[in-house]
Amino acid sequence: MITMLLENLIHRFELLKERSPLHANELLDYLQKCYIYGDLSIAEYKRIYFELDKLKAKKPSAFFLKINPFAFD
Repeated sequence: MITMLLENLIHRFELLKERSPLHANELLDYLQKCYIYGDLSIAEYKRIYFELDKLKAKKPSAFFLKINPFAFD
């Protein structure tokens, strides 16, 4: 079941991008941008985030930085 907040996020995405989101991961990226730009409260962000988490939305592993000064790659 998709909540009204998630439906609203999808609608806003479609208006901005002029297409439907291809995956829940794309919505996660958009959600984070909306929060950073102040378009969503922390409560709205958390509720939508948990809905996207149920849909298995994830950030790509390359997004996370390695923070180990002693790692030699």
